[in-house]
Amino acid sequence: MTSTTAVDLSHPDTYLGGPPHEYLTELRETDPVHWQEMWNGDPGYWAVLTHEGVESVARQPTVFSSSRGGVVLEDLGPTQLEQMQGMLLAMDPPRHRVVRKPLTQRMTPRGIATIEADIVAICREVFDEARESGEVCFVHDVAAHLPTRVIGKLMGLPEADWEAVHLMAEKVTHGQDPEYASSEADAGAASAEMGMYGYQFAVDRLAAEPRDDLTAVLLANNDPVEFAKLFIQLVTAGQDTTQTMLSSGLHALMAHPEQFTELRADASLVPDAVEEILRWANPLHYFRRTAAEDTELQGKTIRAGDKVAMYYTSANRDEKVFENSQAFDIRRSPNKHLSFGQAEHFCLGVHLARLEGKIFFTELMRTFPTIELTGEPQRVRSNLNNALRTLPVRLDA
Repeated sequence: MTSTTAVDLSHPDTYLGGPPHEYLTELRETDPVHWQEMWNGDPGYWAVLTHEGVESVARQPTVFSSSRGGVVLEDLGPTQLEQMQGMLLAMDPPRHRVVRKPLTQRMTPRGIATIEADIVAICREVFDEARESGEVCFVHDVAAHLPTRVIGKLMGLPEADWEAVHLMAEKVTHGQDPEYASSEADAGAASAEMGMYGYQFAVDRLAAEPRDDLTAVLLANNDPVEFAKLFIQLVTAGQDTTQTMLSSGLHALMAHPEQFTELRADASLVPDAVEEILRWANPLHYFRRTAAEDTELQGKTIRAGDKVAMYYTSANRDEKVFENSQAFDIRRSPNKHLSFGQAEHFCLGVHLARLEGKIFFTELMRTFPTIELTGEPQRVRSNLNNALRTLPVRLDA
């Protein structure tokens, strides 16, 4: 294989032009557990790049801890780490299973199906608003609204607060991009503000008449402080990854017009198209773990305390698992992508995300026979979020 120029996988600027797929392809063959120094001076980490390697890390939650150092590459201060450790994504067993269980029972396919009509109505409402504008930034004017309103309904948030919560969540998830947050400290302040909002919301709900929603499930098992930490994750994850799936999905389809035409002609292909969008344009590049003990992974010795990053962006294009792995193919089957995680931390909102994607793209194609790109898309500056910041399009009804 021809050697490519090494890139810094830890640096947010690396991803401004899109993921470095050529470099990742070479590393999967030559150095699948790759040592990467950190651009900001923090200790380096092991980048796990193959499908097999990512699965191996995910299936050993007691060896590779989510809690010890959190789930991002950057080393967090004590207060930030404590806040993250109150989120499901940064809990280890057995605590993770105890906190997750009542939520899992609520987020089953049957439980999510009860809001299908609401999702359809929200999509149509959002598209009606976009129709009046014609030319829009699809990320902010269209894709962002569905998950914000769905999470608002699921948790019973006051409708008047939805936009403010959305803006706080964007600062939290996009703290490395100056377009969203002036600094990572600004993002940390937004996270604290979001936690305070969640705390007060929980206190108010406990004093109000009982309601049957996701907030009620959380408050049945958590006090307002614990609720606030879980609230940050549920809102940011539910919003950010879905917004990315929808906007990156449209971008992928527009870049492959023959497949977009095929999808318009046969709506039964939409579920498989959503899975391929999730594989080909996975919303998150990685999640971090911290080794709890000395171990070995694909020939490399991992020491206790080492940081380990599971790179979904690489694993989802592993040639040993996916035929013609760099190609976008809405008919791909099977599609064993890892964008929802694996094992202990398999995405809690998987059924909701799939339903949102299915309904959104079905309604989008029904509403807008023609969708045209009107400018160059821009990407979020982030080593974590594999997302578009702008996607200018014209929607012709």
